[in-house]
Amino acid sequence: MPFTNYPYGFANGLSVRGMPLLQMQPGQVFFVNNSTVLNPQQRAGSNSNRGTFLDPFSTIAYALTQCTAGRGDIIFVGPGHAETISDALTLSLNVAGVAIIGLGSGDSRPTLTFSTANTANIPVTASDVSIQNILFKANFLAIASVFTATSTNTPKNFAIDNCEFRDTSSVLNFVAIFTGNATANSVDGFSFTRNRVYGLGTTAATTAVKMAAANDRLTLSDNYCVQPVLNDTAVLAAFGANNMTNLLVSGNRVVRPSTSTTGGSLFSGGSTGSTGYIVDNYSYHLDATTGLLAPTGTGLGFQNNYCMITGAADKSGLINPAAV
Repeated sequence: MPFTNYPYGFANGLSVRGMPLLQMQPGQVFFVNNSTVLNPQQRAGSNSNRGTFLDPFSTIAYALTQCTAGRGDIIFVGPGHAETISDALTLSLNVAGVAIIGLGSGDSRPTLTFSTANTANIPVTASDVSIQNILFKANFLAIASVFTATSTNTPKNFAIDNCEFRDTSSVLNFVAIFTGNATANSVDGFSFTRNRVYGLGTTAATTAVKMAAANDRLTLSDNYCVQPVLNDTAVLAAFGANNMTNLLVSGNRVVRPSTSTTGGSLFSGGSTGSTGYIVDNYSYHLDATTGLLAPTGTGLGFQNNYCMITGAADKSGLINPAAV
């Protein structure tokens, strides 16, 4: 069977190893792979290559320079591919409508390792960008955020799906996975779905998603997040005092063996102007008196969420907020 670069994209959709693409992609398809394990007739990755399956580029950043905004291009990143994110300039998601798809499973997934500085991050400046099936590793002290919505940019509809974020130690860690900017509605449509966050860091208040302004149509669903002890810090999301409208938080499982969760163990913040649905989430912690899955006074609707109210070991959680 001959290989193809799918020059006409996937107008009717595509599933790769059982994983469907997040959206229809009618644009060009590029391949990136710097692994030393090559397929027959495949050349080693180089940015002087053509970007096909047999002739892949060597970096995601270069592949983005070959994409056209709004065309719906795809960048496939091969198994065993590895890059180091050393600062805020190494990789920027700055081309609208591009999907970056990792191939492979387990530790053979494409891996991006953050090192050198705690300010190392991936700025997201363009809208409608998605990233799937990539492994991210922390290898520096208290890395502030994997992805950032920088300045006053409005990277709407950014999607992080089926990725894994892994701390290396209690001090080599991610403080946040995504951090929004202070511009209202800058990241409308943001989604964080089916991800795994394995936190070990005890150097700072660790929360996966942090919002600094009001936003609309956020989806945080089907994630599994584990963080070490740190009092009064939500595991999944921190919204500050901002309105989150049309918010969906569903099917998440979060663990932090804290002894105080007065701000909410699943998420914190929000306001009475927030709207949306919080459903089928589970949160484990050890607070025995004030355990909360989410803060009160948010204006959100809750159903079928379970939280460790008693803090006792070997016990099931209770519905929280309490059923009425």
